[in-house]
Amino acid sequence: MSEIPVELRYTKEHEWLREQDDGTFELGITDYAQTSLGDLVFVEFPEEDAVIVAGDACAVVESVKAASDVYMPLSGTVIETNQALADAPELVNSDPYGDGWLFRFAPESPAEIDELLSSEEYASYLAEIHD
Repeated sequence: MSEIPVELRYTKEHEWLREQDDGTFELGITDYAQTSLGDLVFVEFPEEDAVIVAGDACAVVESVKAASDVYMPLSGTVIETNQALADAPELVNSDPYGDGWLFRFAPESPAEIDELLSSEEYASYLAEIHD
């Protein structure tokens, strides 16, 4: 089974969110997603200061097998992208919940995070899609 840290929130599209001390959020793709994609070779980031609506495609992760859109779980403004991934996209594979984060954003409505999946709910969802 994929690694699913309990302190994060998840989407059914396999993104994760971590709230930062300043009220912003860090976004990445889950261990399940990076395993499914295989070795990443490129990450396309949103523009810094871009305002992105929840549900919109906001980034692309490209592997040797496929390119996959990353979707914005909450509406917000991009404040920082993980430029380490420009030279080492494989960090998403080796450390999807740490150094492999994609970008940080300031949410329009931080309380909307409660609508995302808990680690237990995400684990149940993964079990459902693999029955």
